[in-house]
Amino acid sequence: MEIKLTSFDQINIETPEQIALEFPLAGIGSRFLAFAIDTLIQGVLYIVGLFALFTTLTVAKISPRLVSWIPYAWAPAIAILFVFCIYWGYFALFEIFWNGQTPGKRMIGIRVIKDSGRPINAYEAIGRNLLRAVDGLPGMYIIGLVSMMISRRNQRLGDHLVGSIVVHEKRPEEIRPDWVPSDPSAQADSKLSAVTPEELVLIETYLQRRDSFGFEVRDQTARQIVSRITVRTGIERSPDESLDDFLERIARKVRDTARFH
Repeated sequence: MEIKLTSFDQINIETPEQIALEFPLAGIGSRFLAFAIDTLIQGVLYIVGLFALFTTLTVAKISPRLVSWIPYAWAPAIAILFVFCIYWGYFALFEIFWNGQTPGKRMIGIRVIKDSGRPINAYEAIGRNLLRAVDGLPGMYIIGLVSMMISRRNQRLGDHLVGSIVVHEKRPEEIRPDWVPSDPSAQADSKLSAVTPEELVLIETYLQRRDSFGFEVRDQTARQIVSRITVRTGIERSPDESLDDFLERIARKVRDTARFH
């Protein structure tokens, strides 16, 4: 695997399959905005949770028979535990179950991934968020901001610890290929069932971004993808068919099978 930083805000990762993946890095501004949204949501959770606890304890004190399952003396411990879970668990749990995103990151359109291009796992999500306490020192997230400013990949300490980066993601409608779908009733070749969802996304991403590549990079990338699809499906490109036409035909037929949505 080879990683190249082509510009201050973009990273190219060459996978073991020799396919180049391009990720626009999320800057300090977009990450701060996502963090601000998440902090606001955390604040709402604090208020709602503590209000519910206060209400329950008040009822327990006035009418012990109605709420007899919670000792009033446990209130401080319960409140501290609740705040602890929200502060430490919010980011890690969302990034685990939402594939590297929190509500704030999803609204802004950014995502945490490994610097290899792979999704982060549970241990990495927990590890990077445990260091938020250090990144937040001595206040106003100073250490985290300094770390991102001096890092070429905009990484804070938690990112350095687990090898993660934060990237912008494109919405599905933004990576549609520049071709017109064929008749939905068209019958797909049975060999195309071997094409995986990841390979379809790879083809469509290339078709969308091909005009931004130089000639050599475009030709090399297209040949690599065509070779991979040919090996996978056994479908050969006809002599008078260009690389791009072949990939458009394959993607169109795969979509026509309605296997991927």
